[in-house]
Amino acid sequence: MSPTPPRRLRSLRSRILLALFGYVVLLSLVVIAQGNLVHERAERLVWRTMLNSELDHVVERRRDEPGYRWTDTNTMSLRDGSDPKLPAPLRAMGAGLHDDVEIDGRDYAVMARRVDGRMLLLLLDVTDFEQREVHTAVNVVSVALGLIVLLGLIVAWMANRLVGPLSRMAQQIGGLRPDLPAQRIDLRDSASAELHVIADALNDYLQRNAHFVERERAFIATASHELRTPLAVIAGSTEIALQQSGLPAPAQQQLGRIQRTTRDVEQLISLLLVLAKDPARLARSSEPVALDRLLPGIVDDHRYLTRDKALSITLAPMPPLEITAPLPIVQAAIGNLLRNAIEHSDGGEIRIRVEAPATVVIEDPGHGMSPEEISAIYARMARGGEGDRGGGIGLELISRLCEHLGWRLSIASNAGSGTTTTLTFG
Repeated sequence: MSPTPPRRLRSLRSRILLALFGYVVLLSLVVIAQGNLVHERAERLVWRTMLNSELDHVVERRRDEPGYRWTDTNTMSLRDGSDPKLPAPLRAMGAGLHDDVEIDGRDYAVMARRVDGRMLLLLLDVTDFEQREVHTAVNVVSVALGLIVLLGLIVAWMANRLVGPLSRMAQQIGGLRPDLPAQRIDLRDSASAELHVIADALNDYLQRNAHFVERERAFIATASHELRTPLAVIAGSTEIALQQSGLPAPAQQQLGRIQRTTRDVEQLISLLLVLAKDPARLARSSEPVALDRLLPGIVDDHRYLTRDKALSITLAPMPPLEITAPLPIVQAAIGNLLRNAIEHSDGGEIRIRVEAPATVVIEDPGHGMSPEEISAIYARMARGGEGDRGGGIGLELISRLCEHLGWRLSIASNAGSGTTTTLTFG
């Protein structure tokens, strides 16, 4: 059962780029809109002033010279509102300034004024001006787009300069390994003071954590070695006692139980010593291990656990398969998983098989687990807490060993249909 993939988050660099780019675009749009508004107001003011001045001149000349006649020019003409030949757009036009009036495909600005009961219309041909205005607007938009692109490139460069040291530090943090000592975060002198503060705090934590891990390893190694001596005494004494003649059967059974328990504890201590070792040293102690010859012996060593249960262990035919790993650790890992399957099965058949590449699969007929229970096991193993289904540290130790040695342990199950445990070496 694989964990849910994390939701992809947007990077700080992309957030800065989007924010600044959005600001530049918004600012450009506001400037263009404001410039267009000011231009329109200025244009109307010019038309109003020019046409009003011209109309004032016409009215004044007509009053002073009753026979005065207006002469049209190429761009300006005077129309009488009562003229039946007046173009449709000019009919019923109210007093005031009217721009963007289209007549025969040309644009006009029109000033209408009622004089002596008659509507006078002064027309100014602004077609050429409007065309230049369109060209100017296109040029302004082009310049604005070019400016946006240029500012976008500048913003991207600045964002890279700002976020680059943070990204490099994040990569260094992501590359930290808990099994390696003397690790630290290094920053360039060009990084900001805040990043140097964060890096110093992380380096201090890494140093303290390395000291803590080293103390834990030393404690585990010392405690494990100290426990080996009394266990050796117990194992030796039990073996001598079992060789005595005339020993009652109940006593033989109890001594056999003590012997098996001692062997299990010795195996547990071996696992603890492995976890206390550096992975590089542990890799040097690896040797070729033939799984097809090793598994039958492990199964035989655990058959006694099925005596009080209607439970059998079946080992599928195996092709020759060899791995390189510490032999005692392979024995302990497979043994713990098999013991876990036996303890949580009341009856039926436990099936064991070997698959390529270097994988041991154990299927038990137990009660099985729901997806929620399997997720809880993975969570407990990830936190370093209890990992097995009934308590103890067997499954937790195996998960720690897998992390330590680069192995993979997975559990698949459905409630009521047993559990399949898969251990892949390397």
